[in-house]
Amino acid sequence: MSLYQPHTFEIPEETIRVAQAAFPKGNIYLTIREKLGPLFNDADFASLFDWRGPNR
Repeated sequence: MSLYQPHTFEIPEETIRVAQAAFPKGNIYLTIREKLGPLFNDADFASLFDWRGPNR
């Protein structure tokens, strides 16, 4: 049995601050994430993985 549960992912505030400091003029990938939000969720791919989890 797998103990893994699909979840949503929140970006930590510190990571956001560092990314903005690293790319002060912006970055296409950061812009896409800001505009669209997360594109995929763990649950979208659940059927592709073994029911026993990743460490079988």
